[in-house]
Amino acid sequence: MSVGFVLRRFSEDRIGLFSVFYIVTMVFIAIFAYWIAPDSSPNANQMHLSIHSKPPGFSTQILILPNPNADQGTEEIAIDRLFWKQDQLFYNASGTPKDYLQPIDLSRYPSKTSYLEVEKSYVKERKFLLGTDKYGRDLLSRVLIGSRISLSIGFIAVLISLVVGVFIGAIAGFFGGSVDRFMVWLINVVWSIPTLLMVIGITLALGKGYWQVFIAVGLTMWVEVARVVRGQVISIKEKTYVQAARVLGYTNFRILLKHILPVVIPPLIVISAANFASAILIESGLSFLGIGAQPPVPSWGGMIKDHFRYILLGKPYLAVVPGLAIMSLVFAFMTLGNSLRDALDVKT
Repeated sequence: MSVGFVLRRFSEDRIGLFSVFYIVTMVFIAIFAYWIAPDSSPNANQMHLSIHSKPPGFSTQILILPNPNADQGTEEIAIDRLFWKQDQLFYNASGTPKDYLQPIDLSRYPSKTSYLEVEKSYVKERKFLLGTDKYGRDLLSRVLIGSRISLSIGFIAVLISLVVGVFIGAIAGFFGGSVDRFMVWLINVVWSIPTLLMVIGITLALGKGYWQVFIAVGLTMWVEVARVVRGQVISIKEKTYVQAARVLGYTNFRILLKHILPVVIPPLIVISAANFASAILIESGLSFLGIGAQPPVPSWGGMIKDHFRYILLGKPYLAVVPGLAIMSLVFAFMTLGNSLRDALDVKT
């Protein structure tokens, strides 16, 4: 089956095409998240406690206070108003009494900066399209940058599962005998352990953090890959062209690499799409349990953990928004896998 034929069949599936478009868009957003996000601070962690849990569309003035140490970036203060008094500029911070005015310290700004320049260049109107979380951080920025975690764990976990699963499955199916029995025993042992429980155990052994989660998830997703590869190799190694390669004296490595594994690629593509979705769900679950990506790193599962109680407090969007992000991305990969399966199925 030629590549052109597969692409032509896939192009007829509108849901599959939409899934590809959505996934490509999310990858683009993840790569350029810090340029797209309104809050470009590291991990979108600029807090404004005085304006926490504000609804979508909320806007306020932000006073920017540069730090004398350039390595520390800038500080932002949400303010209700600016006030001139005796040629000096004061501000009223959000959440404080209206008559509580604080003077602006010009020593925080570059030399020769006047109050007029502060009012013109260092006071910005900021709108929070999705509102703010319980720490006053921009929810939209956190969701955009959080996409990096979900997509990264998908790519890395699938890569690890393919490397381990293809190696074990190919060795077991090609050589058979005692090697196959041992590999099948290992696969069954790993298969019998609940995935989430195994990931939790590996994560606790490696320590908390998103890199540890990447490795842990990848090391638990190779089993299905190995089972499929083993079955395919057992079937393909009996084909006439493989037997002819043996007669011609080709090495086992060359036969596996050039004559058997290329035929296994189509089902691996379908499995990888499903494993990508599973990896996103597992990472979200681990972050919700507190053993995934650690604060202040934004993670969709961690955002749900921080705000699921707000569903009962009249602010469900704080948990629903990251939940919808997880659902939509998982749905896109699952539908992509189904579309690829149909396109690669020669029987249909």
